[in-house]
Amino acid sequence: MLPNEILQAVKKLDLSEKLLLVEDIWDNIASSNATIPLHEWQRKELAKRYKEYTSGKMAMHDWQSVHDELRDKYK
Repeated sequence: MLPNEILQAVKKLDLSEKLLLVEDIWDNIASSNATIPLHEWQRKELAKRYKEYTSGKMAMHDWQSVHDELRDKYK
C-alpha cells in the first residue's frame, strides 16, 4: 500500500479505530528497540546538560511539582 492509500484508509476509520491504530503503532515503535538518530546540535546540548547535571549546576524537579506549577500558572 502506498502512503497516500494508507492515509485515505485511515481517514475512513472512526475515532476509536484511529486511537487503537495509533496505540498499536506506538507499541510497535517502543518494542523495536531502535535508536533515534540525533543531530550534532542535539548531542552537544545533551552533553552540556549532562555536564551541568553532574556538576550540580542544574536543578532537578519531579514530575508532580512541575505539573502542579504549570497548572497554577495557567489556571
